[in-house]
Formats: sequence, C-alpha cells, structure tokens
Amino acid sequence: MSTALHPQLREMASAGGGAVPTDASGIEAQRAAYAQTAMELGGAVEDVARVEDVVVPRDDGGRLPARAYWPRVPAERLGAVLWCHGGGWCVGDLPGFDRVARQLANASGAVCVALDYRLAPEHVFPAAANDARSAVAWMAGAGAQQLGFDAGRVVVGGDSAGGNLAAVAARHHRDLLRAQLLVYPAVDAHMAGASYRERDLPLLPADAMAYCWHTYLDGADPDDPDVSPLRAGDLAGVPEAFVAVAEHDVLRDDGLAYARALADAGVAATVARYDDMSHGFLRWGGIVDPARDLIEALAGFARATIAR
Repeated sequence: MSTALHPQLREMASAGGGAVPTDASGIEAQRAAYAQTAMELGGAVEDVARVEDVVVPRDDGGRLPARAYWPRVPAERLGAVLWCHGGGWCVGDLPGFDRVARQLANASGAVCVALDYRLAPEHVFPAAANDARSAVAWMAGAGAQQLGFDAGRVVVGGDSAGGNLAAVAARHHRDLLRAQLLVYPAVDAHMAGASYRERDLPLLPADAMAYCWHTYLDGADPDDPDVSPLRAGDLAGVPEAFVAVAEHDVLRDDGLAYARALADAGVAATVARYDDMSHGFLRWGGIVDPARDLIEALAGFARATIAR
C-alpha cells in the first residue's frame, strides 16, 4: 500500500470506532453502536421528496421491512436502486443507512429502496440471500407498480455483506436488472485474497470478517455460489457492474478479483479504487470527503444505466 490511511480514519480506528463484531456477545449492543456510528459520522441528513416505509413479500410467504426514498429532482426516466446494507450479515439496519439512501436517491434521481433483510445469528444463510432475491423480484414487478417507477429500470447495490447479497441477487435475476453496484463486496468465504494477510488494516480486521462469515454460514458450503459469488462459474450475462474498493481493507482483493471474473465472463465492470480509505467509509460522509465522491460515482453509474 503506497498511500497512507486518511488521517481522520486513522484517528477513528485508534478510538475503536466503526468496527463490525468479532464475537456473539452483546449482539444487540453491537447493532446499536453500528447504527449510532453511522448517524454520528454520516453528515447532514439530506431532504428528499418523500419517504415511505414499505413491506416486501418474501418467497416463503414472510414479509420484509424496507424504506423507499424519492429524489428531490427525479430523472426523466424514473428507475430505482435497491440497496442492501453492510454489517457482516450480523448488524446494520434502516436507520443506520438512512443518510446513504437519501444521498443515493438525490444523486441518482432514482427511487432508493433500502432493504431490512434478516440478520444472523438469528437467521443464517440462505435467509439474507433469499431476501435480496425476493426484493429484486418484487421491485421488478409489484413494487414498481406500487412505488411508481419503471419496472425495467432497476439497479441493485450493496456494501460489504450487502455487496455480497447484491451480487447474488444480480446473478439470479440477470434479466431483471440494469446494473449492480458493489462497494467493497465480500465475495469469497475462503478469504483467499492477499489483502486478508496484510497488517495494519483497521476497522475490519481479518478475525472480524472470519467471525461474520462463520456466523452467517453456520456450516453452509463456502463454495456455494450464493455464498461466494467469486466461485460461481456462470457469470456471463449478469448485469454490468460498478465495483468500489478501499485500499486499506481486507476485502480489497475480493472486489478486484470479482471485477476480473466479471470481465473474463464478458461483463462490463468499472473499478474505482479509493487509496486512502478503509472499509466502511461509505457511511462516514460527515468526516471524509471521498465518501461523497463514492456516492456521486455510484449514483452517476446508476443514472446512466437506468437512462438507457
């Protein structure tokens, strides 16, 4: 790594902020702390035209909470972005990603739907993956009719664990989506990337990621493509991708490897590297300018693919 970690992130890491769980003790407190960090560091709450809580039907008959955000200035061809939040499949919720969803809606001109998928350890694989797939199917059908956007102009995205879920949903619903937005995605349960073995990677140490994988999988096959999209052999024809990686992140090489795998399968994959950033920075626009840069890049990619 040639670029030093952003000083504000270095200070945050030294104070122990922003990290995901490393064990199952006090999971509710960890979830509250994760959301609180996002609210404290996420910057101003942007006004949007409208916010509505909605219910997404699951394939098994259950129901999922979600929240829809309408942009202040909608694009001429109104589409939608489904966002799957990060948090290692164990933490993360709608309040913690409220600022990101508002920013994405306004910057893209699309309706942003934030999904409150089921979390481990209460709900292990494939619950969250199935929830993401159900949400895409709903948005490309009844959800579009209910919320008033074009069912043929849907993009799926997510950060970290949510990037995993977005990639899984995109592989299953390749004909329903315009694009996939993957922010430092976790795509290989084998944790084989060299960045896992680099030292001094704050905010998501390798042992924390190992805990998240172990808790989410609960004995499931790590080679299952719905667990490890990087191991999938049928990526041809999935939607084009925007893949963002942070240099100071154990998941950096996961994202780069997945972009290469997509390109090898003939899928257009745009890669954006944020050299002085760490894992999680998307949610911290109140302290680091590159978070806003990333929002603009994601939204610009979504806007362009929705408009075609």
